[in-house]
Amino acid sequence: MRTLPKRTPDGPPPPPAVQRLRIRYAKRGRLRFTSHRDIQRAFERALRRAAVPMAYSAGFSPHPKISWAGAAPTGTASEAEYVEIAVTRGVDPAALRAALDSALPPDLDILEIVEAATSSLADHLEASLWQIELPGVEPAEAERAVDAFLAAETVAVERLMKTGMRTFDTRSAVVSLNVLDSPAEAAHQSRSSACAILRVVVRHATPAVRPDDVLTGLGSVSGLVPPVAPRVTRLAQGPLVHGDGLHGDGLTTQVTPGASANAESAAGSGAWPVADPMALDRNASANSGPSSINTPVSGV
Repeated sequence: MRTLPKRTPDGPPPPPAVQRLRIRYAKRGRLRFTSHRDIQRAFERALRRAAVPMAYSAGFSPHPKISWAGAAPTGTASEAEYVEIAVTRGVDPAALRAALDSALPPDLDILEIVEAATSSLADHLEASLWQIELPGVEPAEAERAVDAFLAAETVAVERLMKTGMRTFDTRSAVVSLNVLDSPAEAAHQSRSSACAILRVVVRHATPAVRPDDVLTGLGSVSGLVPPVAPRVTRLAQGPLVHGDGLHGDGLTTQVTPGASANAESAAGSGAWPVADPMALDRNASANSGPSSINTPVSGV
C-alpha cells in the first residue's frame, strides 16, 4: 500500500499571533518612484533589524503575517499608506514606531502605529483624497476642465492592464473634484505664475481609478494636457464622510497626525472628506487603558 506524503512539515507549529498592529506611513521625496514590491522588501528588512517578534504562517514556506492595503501607484507620493502586522508577543506601539523609523530608509516615514481592535483594515478604506499639482497650467484652464468632467455622465478612459487594454468609466468613481483657489490653501506650493492644484476624492473600485486616469479623463473632455509631469500626493484614505461630517460608523473627519508641514498646510480647514480609518482602533486602545502584554520591542 502506497503511503501518501505528509501534508504538514515536521516539528511544532509556529507560535500564534497575540497582537495585531496597524501602521500608517508616508512615502515621500524620491521614494515616490519606488515600486510597491520594493517598499515591501524595505519593510521586511526593517522588521528584522528592529527584532520585531513577527508571527509566521504555517506550512512548508512560512511567511511573516503582513497585510498591505490600498498601496499608492508608483510615481505618486503619499501621506496615508497602511499596513498591518501580527506579532507573537505584545509590543509597545511607540517603541515599535521608533525602531521601525530608524531602520527604514529616508522618506519612508512611520507616522502612527495603533493596536488593531476592529475588522480588516482594507474594509475601512473606501476612498482616497488626492492632491494633483499641474505646473504650467493656469487655474482658470483647470476650472474649465473640471467643470466639463463633472458635467459628463461618463468619462471613459483606456489603460493597459495584465489582461490587455481595458476601457472603464472614471466619472462614477470621482466623488468630488475641485481646483484650489485660496492663497492660504496653496501657500506651500510653487510661487510660479501658473500651477493649478486639484483636489479629488476617488472611490476605491474595481478596476482602481488612479489619479492619472482622472487626468486622462480631464484631457478627453476638455483637451487639458499638462506641459510637464504632474506632482501627485495622496493626503488621506479611509471611509467616506457624509455631508454631516460623520461616517456611518461614527468616525469623524480626520486631520493627518504626524504628517509633514506641507501636508498640514494643505489640509486647509483641517477636515478631510474621508474619515480616519484607525480612529476606532485608537479609541478602543484609549478606553482599555495600558495593556499588560505591551512590552518594548527587543533591541529598542
